[in-house]
Amino acid sequence: MNRVVHPIEEESYRRLRARLDTSHFPPLTRAVVERVIHSAADLDYATDLVMDEGALEKAHAALHAGAPVVVDVEMVAAGITRRETVCRLRDAVAGPGLTRSAHAIRLAHEQVGPGALWVIGNAPTALEELLTLDAAPALVIGLPVGFVGAVESKAALRESGLPAVSNVSEKGGSAVASAALNALLYHPLSHPDSHSDSHSDSHSDSHSEEKS
Repeated sequence: MNRVVHPIEEESYRRLRARLDTSHFPPLTRAVVERVIHSAADLDYATDLVMDEGALEKAHAALHAGAPVVVDVEMVAAGITRRETVCRLRDAVAGPGLTRSAHAIRLAHEQVGPGALWVIGNAPTALEELLTLDAAPALVIGLPVGFVGAVESKAALRESGLPAVSNVSEKGGSAVASAALNALLYHPLSHPDSHSDSHSDSHSDSHSEEKS
C-alpha cells in the first residue's frame, strides 16, 4: 500500500526513535510496536506487547490477500481507514451469561468463517467469546482495555496458542488495536531492507514474544 506520510507523522517517528531504539526488532514486530507507541504516546508498549514475527508474517500475507477484518466496536473500525471491516455490534443483543459484545463476535464468526483477522480493542468478553469458537483466525489482535477481565482475557489468548498480538497489562483500547492492524496494512508486501525511514511505515512494529 502506497501512502503519503504527513510531515508531523515523520517527525513523531523521528522523536520516538530518538527516545527508544527499535532497530533490533524484526520488521513486522517493529512496525506493530512503533505504530502502537505512536498511537498512544506510550513507550511502555515496547515491553508490554507480545507477538511472534512468524505469525505476523503469515497474517500480513493473509491481510494483503484479502482476508476479512473483524472488529469488536465501531471505534476500532473508525481507526482502520483503508480497509473494510466487519462489526456486528449493532445487530447483537445481550442475554443470560452473554454480553452484547460477545454476541457480536458470534454473529461475526457466522458471517466470515475461518481465516479472518480479529481486532479487539474494547471488550474483554469479546475476546473471551472468540476463544470459545473454532475461528481458525489468521491473527487475533487482542488489546482490550480495563481493570476487569482485560489482563485475564489477554493471558488466555496467549495460552490458546492462536497467532496473536496482545499485551500483558490492563492497557489497550480501540486506538492501539486499530494501530496494530494498520501497521500490518501499511507495511509493504516486499521489504528488501526492513529499516527504511521512509513512508512505508515499516517502523511501526517493535515487540516480540518475550512474555507469555
